[in-house]
Amino acid sequence: MGKKELSVFSIAATYIGTVVGAGFASGQEVLQFFGYHGIRGFIGLFVAAFIFIVYGYFILLLGNRLNAVSHYEVIMKVGGPIFGKIIDYVIIFFLFGAFTAMLAGTGAIFKEQFGLPTQIGSIMMAVISVMTVLTGIAGVISAISFVVPILLIGVFLVSVLAIFYAPDIAVIAGISMPFDAAVKNFFISGIIYASYNLLMSVAILAPLGNQTSKKSNLKLGALFGGIGLWLGATMILIAILTNMPKAAQYQIPMLYIAGKYSETLKLIYSFILIAEIYTTAVGNLYGFVARLTDTKSIKYKIYTIVTGGIALILSNFGFSKLVHYMYPVAGYAGIVMLIGLTYGVIKKKTI
Repeated sequence: MGKKELSVFSIAATYIGTVVGAGFASGQEVLQFFGYHGIRGFIGLFVAAFIFIVYGYFILLLGNRLNAVSHYEVIMKVGGPIFGKIIDYVIIFFLFGAFTAMLAGTGAIFKEQFGLPTQIGSIMMAVISVMTVLTGIAGVISAISFVVPILLIGVFLVSVLAIFYAPDIAVIAGISMPFDAAVKNFFISGIIYASYNLLMSVAILAPLGNQTSKKSNLKLGALFGGIGLWLGATMILIAILTNMPKAAQYQIPMLYIAGKYSETLKLIYSFILIAEIYTTAVGNLYGFVARLTDTKSIKYKIYTIVTGGIALILSNFGFSKLVHYMYPVAGYAGIVMLIGLTYGVIKKKTI
């Protein structure tokens, strides 16, 4: 059976959608990793974009070579028996943790933006995520690549308004608050940001690479995916920097910025944010269940539903705090994975 041919657009959009979750679209991640570094944040972002393009391609290509159905095949190949196992467990824990955080995040938006009980948002996200994941990898790819263009349009709209209405764009030059940043050095910040996002994305990128037989599509998909991520993050960074230090006081800086221009825009961006959380939730849930059981089996359906239920219960405990502290840990585990990939490429000629 030949592999279905996925377009470059589908590969790039799925890559972008897997990386840009609630943290990205809300502006919180960009603020933490790049915003506090001021103008140097742009250099950090450039470093991250380079890593996304090069290593995204390596992972897609390995997924293709190894006929991967989950992240496991790729991780064991690059990490070896010891490191591979450690990274594998970190990813499994993280996929579940981040899925739970996405449910909690939807609840928070429902409460803050719509004045509805947190549970309604969390339940809604759990149900639609489970229903999508039950359709398998094809459904997951379709769902993610459908949402991505909408997100990027929303980000560009809010950012262009922020730049257009900025009293003086030159204020950006004076901003530097590295002591508040998640990682104190702007260059290392870019590396950590890319590595923890790639660690989370292997769960989708590995099987995604296995969905096409055209190597050129994988190369262009990684290139456009990386450029798209860089463009989106750069726009968010400019929007945040033109609204500092006020933007730093909000959980969701981009909603605060959108709200400055119009309540309608704020409402629209709330829905975009929920759609973005959905792409991440779906990617995480699929990655978690696909690692635990064969995606063609009845067990896959049972595991998906049960995981959705457990995560829903845990999302009430402010699980996002745990994930918040775990981000740097995932970043360092991600670096181990990137070193493994580099070693695999140079020494073993894995690719």
